[in-house]
Amino acid sequence: MMKRIALLGATGSIGRQALDVVRSLPNEFEVVALTAGSNVELLGTQIREFRPAMFSFEENAGGRRKWERLGVDSPEFLPPEEICRHPDVDLVLVATSGKMGLFPTLSSIRSRKPVALSNKEVLVMAGEIVRSEAAKYETEILPVDSEHSAIWQCLRGEEANTVSRLILTASGGPFRDYSHAELERVSADEALCHPTWQMGRKVTVDSATLMNKGMEAIEAHWLFNVPFEDIQVIIHRESIIHSLVEFVDCSVKAQLSLPDMRLPIQYALSYPARLPNPQINRLEWSTLDCLSFQSPCMDRFPCLGLALHAARLGSTYPAALSAADEVAVERFLAGDIGFMDIPRLLENTLEQHQAVTSLSLDNILNADLWAREYAWNWGLR
Repeated sequence: MMKRIALLGATGSIGRQALDVVRSLPNEFEVVALTAGSNVELLGTQIREFRPAMFSFEENAGGRRKWERLGVDSPEFLPPEEICRHPDVDLVLVATSGKMGLFPTLSSIRSRKPVALSNKEVLVMAGEIVRSEAAKYETEILPVDSEHSAIWQCLRGEEANTVSRLILTASGGPFRDYSHAELERVSADEALCHPTWQMGRKVTVDSATLMNKGMEAIEAHWLFNVPFEDIQVIIHRESIIHSLVEFVDCSVKAQLSLPDMRLPIQYALSYPARLPNPQINRLEWSTLDCLSFQSPCMDRFPCLGLALHAARLGSTYPAALSAADEVAVERFLAGDIGFMDIPRLLENTLEQHQAVTSLSLDNILNADLWAREYAWNWGLR
């Protein structure tokens, strides 16, 4: 029987690649819901092709008027959280970015629907709450990021108490060999040219600052219940090994493949099955000259250290950091601040943030709002 999928964030990079997977395996998956932000033109094209029963988009900023001009035979318009609860949905793929993925993720979990999670910020902001709710409702969170998918695959069949370390690999981004002076002069166009992956603008900049790897360490902690001190980041330029797991006997398992996000997306959608897909290329071992590894330079990329620092502080610090990073990246891409102003802004945000003693969704959202306001005003005082 085909698996019925609700795809949140259909017009983004992960969403578009997820639909590539569905096209390649039409007898395995049915798209029953599509949601998007402001790109209603592409959403309309996707709806014509996949004929979902439900859809949603952001109605502000003229979105409703744009949609009405498309003349698409509309399926039922429902808010994302309601789509996640719908009885015709078997699995929800959260491919949005930022805090907008939080409440749909919780809605899916509380409806006992497996969540294929690509949104980093959900677990960074509210990992403790999300993991607690997933345990309460006995709902699976299926990681989509290539690094977490690799760890997840390496852990299959293993006992949790045999894990010694998780090792997250990072390409290092386009500036891994830059000097401090060169980093100060990085432009937005340069930051958006990743050497390995094709991703959305926000995550591409986060990859250039290594903020994404700090966020992934926080995610790994909540996904796999491993202490932060047992999570390591290593630079692996070739992006062939997507992460590794070291066990107590010092043996190491790794997941290798060509850098193609369709593979971890497909694995999350098809789990527990593995499916052949003619559109995904296999590794040609004779072409692999070497696989290199090096430790990240924390002085050159302070965002990684700031994310790990926020993780150790806990409480609402990760939520504040995540919100401030969204604003910092937006300001950088708009030419409002420089590349190395991003870590300066984030460091100041953490210094000024007043965390609460008890963690709740309200406190997390309040921290998010405070950090956004602080980040927008940073440097203007």
